[in-house]
Amino acid sequence: MDALDRYLHHVENAGTHPLSGVTVVVDCAHGAASDAAPLAYRAAGAHVVDINADPDGLNINDGCGSTHLGPLQEAVRAHGAHLGLAHDGDADRCLAVDADGNVIDGDAIMVVLAAAMAEAGELTANTLVTTVMSNQGLHIAMRAAGIDVKVTGVGDRYVLEELRAGQFALGGEQSGHIVLPSLATTGDGIVTGLRLMSRMAQTGKSLAELASAMRSLPQTLINVPVSNKHTVAQAPEVLAAVAAVESELAGNGRILLRPSGTEQLVRVMVEADEQSTAQRLAERVAQVVGAV
Repeated sequence: MDALDRYLHHVENAGTHPLSGVTVVVDCAHGAASDAAPLAYRAAGAHVVDINADPDGLNINDGCGSTHLGPLQEAVRAHGAHLGLAHDGDADRCLAVDADGNVIDGDAIMVVLAAAMAEAGELTANTLVTTVMSNQGLHIAMRAAGIDVKVTGVGDRYVLEELRAGQFALGGEQSGHIVLPSLATTGDGIVTGLRLMSRMAQTGKSLAELASAMRSLPQTLINVPVSNKHTVAQAPEVLAAVAAVESELAGNGRILLRPSGTEQLVRVMVEADEQSTAQRLAERVAQVVGAV
């Protein structure tokens, strides 16, 4: 038994329901998923159309996969598929598009999977782990479902650390890195895809219907040049401006200040019910940050 056979054997029970009747287009990014994903999805019963599954050692992630969803959106519409799944080169990531080609990001995927696992009694401590980059819409959806959310720093390593520390069952990132510790020790995009399609098969609902449990809040991001990106966020006037915005949002949005990893910038991000509100509040705080 070679490595691919062993992997396929490992994931054959990752899905919870047969996928007969599900048509999926999978973008393999000319990478690690090129053989494994179509085989795994077909073994689960799905009708699979694979694209970008011809790696030559140079074309990995080249205009395709989870960072370039255009080809997948076109293929889903062309084939009349129920959904599309996009992996990245090493296949630890999974993003989706619905039957109309609308993007379903990692946040929405986590909302769908968390609801399924909570219903099945598989969501340890009724808790989802995600990062500060997840949209506030995820938190609102999870609050409505009675599911707690643990928030970590950016990066799947921090999600993994929190999953292990709390022995939680589900975590991930908006980018599509989803971790199910009972099935894999790190992100596995193929497992994520199997679980997502299983929920569709179980409920008889379309991906669009399932993903509608979450509404992503409009977001504004402003990069502000500063003299010291590590200290400006703690300036009294900045703290006061942030507190005022948080008070105005009243839990229906959020503000996040993050130093750039490579430049002398502070990124001011605001999410709110309306784009105009997010823009107005972000500009207000950015002006204060820039004046420090």
